Amino acid sequence: MTAEQLTGVLTGMCTLALSTVTAKGEPRISGVDGHFLHGKWYFGTARTAAKARHLAARPSVSAAHMRGEDLGVFTHGTVEILNSPDGEPAEDWPYLLAYLKDFYGDDFFDWDNDVVYYRLDPHWMTVYAPDIAKLTTMSRS
Repeated sequence: MTAEQLTGVLTGMCTLALSTVTAKGEPRISGVDGHFLHGKWYFGTARTAAKARHLAARPSVSAAHMRGEDLGVFTHGTVEILNSPDGEPAEDWPYLLAYLKDFYGDDFFDWDNDVVYYRLDPHWMTVYAPDIAKLTTMSRS
């Protein structure tokens, strides 16, 4: 599957299984709304969530997006906080915030205080798609 085909399939919100690690080195997995933009995953969580504490201390993660047996996208990398309350927002935060408000609605969250958003910078990513033609046909319907 080419990168162009993948970006055509991964549109809108894609549920990710996100794996973090506790201070004791214990793995934790949870679901997040993932958005695949410009070859990277973007996702958020509540500022008070355990995964937000894990990511602040240990920013290495693994993420998986699967659609039955038709598609698997597996990523390992490091996250960067885009809208930290303690500093300047990331350069791409205004673009992402506009995208998210368009997707979820302007008043879905208190975007400044309730949620923290991350960019997953992959150092490894692979895709499993046994029938690319079926998958790309499904994404156009």
